[in-house]
Amino acid sequence: MIKKIVILVIIWLVFVFVDYFYLPYFIQPFSWFLVCIILLILTVRQIIKLIRERKYIKTNRIVNLSVTLILLVLTSYNFNKIPNSIIEKIDWRISYNKRNQIVKEVLTEKLKPNTKTNNGIYKLSFDFPIISNGGNDIWIYQNKTEGTKTIKFWISRGFFESPQTYFIFTNDKETQKQYEELIKVKPEYNWKLEKNWYRIMERD
Repeated sequence: MIKKIVILVIIWLVFVFVDYFYLPYFIQPFSWFLVCIILLILTVRQIIKLIRERKYIKTNRIVNLSVTLILLVLTSYNFNKIPNSIIEKIDWRISYNKRNQIVKEVLTEKLKPNTKTNNGIYKLSFDFPIISNGGNDIWIYQNKTEGTKTIKFWISRGFFESPQTYFIFTNDKETQKQYEELIKVKPEYNWKLEKNWYRIMERD
């Protein structure tokens, strides 16, 4: 019984990491919904078994129910908010140097938008760890008047009307002022990471 719950936790951990780094934004809501349904079914089954065995309640049964319920809450609460926020902090630290290297290459124009639509998107090679979620693309904007640049790395690409979340580098003063205002208005979603670096949630 304990072996089954360990396997469930491992599968769940794989899901949250794959969901954060790899799943396309248009698939995420469906995979999230599916996992929530599976966990809900498992939780209900555990409750039913616990009720049936109420005269001889086993510790393993309580542990299984508790763990399954915790996973359900973590998954269902605000679209994986808790595990995603933890992974986001890890992601920022692990890929810090690599993102800064990409920024240097953009600033020296070694990297330029490379899509046919010429919409500011640069498609990175698909290496591990992923630098920009939802396709490993970065968005580059150049203020030609000031000669400054803004580079966005996706954390969450968003779906339907959902906001998009980024790690953003910008040396553009006006853009920095806009982000500082966003931080004041909604500090729970937006904050400064360090000089020229921001974590920002935007709606298109």
